[in-house]
Amino acid sequence: MSYSTPATCSGKIALNRTFNTRSLLSRFGFFTIGLLLVLLLNGCNTYFNREPQTLKVGMNRWPGFDVVLYAQEAGLFEKRGLNVELSVFENSQDATRAMIRGNLDAAFVPLWDVMQADPGNDRPAYVLVTNISAGADGIVAQPGIESVKDLRGKKVGAQLGTIDHLILLEALKLNQIDPGSVQIENLSNETTVQWMKEGRLDAAVVWEPLLSDTASAIGGNIIYTTEEVDSLVIDGLAVRSSFIEENRASLTQFILTWFDLMEAVETQPETVFASAAKQLGQNPEDFKSDYSGLKKGDIVMNRRMFESQGRLWKATQQIADWLREDTRHGRIIREDVEINAEPVTAAIDLWK
Repeated sequence: MSYSTPATCSGKIALNRTFNTRSLLSRFGFFTIGLLLVLLLNGCNTYFNREPQTLKVGMNRWPGFDVVLYAQEAGLFEKRGLNVELSVFENSQDATRAMIRGNLDAAFVPLWDVMQADPGNDRPAYVLVTNISAGADGIVAQPGIESVKDLRGKKVGAQLGTIDHLILLEALKLNQIDPGSVQIENLSNETTVQWMKEGRLDAAVVWEPLLSDTASAIGGNIIYTTEEVDSLVIDGLAVRSSFIEENRASLTQFILTWFDLMEAVETQPETVFASAAKQLGQNPEDFKSDYSGLKKGDIVMNRRMFESQGRLWKATQQIADWLREDTRHGRIIREDVEINAEPVTAAIDLWK
């Protein structure tokens, strides 16, 4: 973390033009000068030994976000001069709303949700990609439904306006099916799974491990996963646009810590997964399996995502088009989401 340095802490004491140093020496002596220097040095030490800056960050339960629990336990944030307070929300929409309203400094949220964020006094900015779904999400169908093409005229469980809706649209678009030809039942994931088991739905959008568990329970088929596409199920870190300018140094340090975490996932995954699983009360192997359906947001990925007019810019345009085309979500589309590459670019240049 960097701080602006007062002139008196620069190693040079600026003297007033009319100040008579010879008079001072003769009047107070070297002892007084030494005392002044000690006081100034102590002031500088106090200045630079400030408490780590605290960042309040929101998130919902998701393996791509939950790995950050290891960063806390291992002290990675403290090593970068930060104190991070994590707040867990029931869903990513609530976390996004809290960030926009200023109750949080940042939030781990999907790009899809940021583009439907409630209006506020500031606009949202996306500054880091944490992961992209690559098999962790999908569609499970009843026996006899063999492919996405079979969903025409069928009843599919997916909560409108959420990531479920995006996954369904992505699958339908891939198979050139008009979204309007599919009946969407606006249900929570828990209700969706229950209805699938009761035979009240033809198919449902869920994520692992519910995806495989539901298919097994009903003897059905997994007819689509995000592994089939360069998915728009993109998760990352969002902040208010004004937060970037006011907290540029601490935001860069946060992203540097994220890259430290991604290196740990690469070099010592068992340790990372065991730590996160323990804090969540899960089995480490289950957590590892859930995380395996994601592409991790390391430096290579973020270079690709944040290149000028690259993947993130195209993704926002595509998401906006899909939201306008299928208006069953009933939400206002944010056309002002800022894709700001400056913090992540600075972190990439500084990392190690």
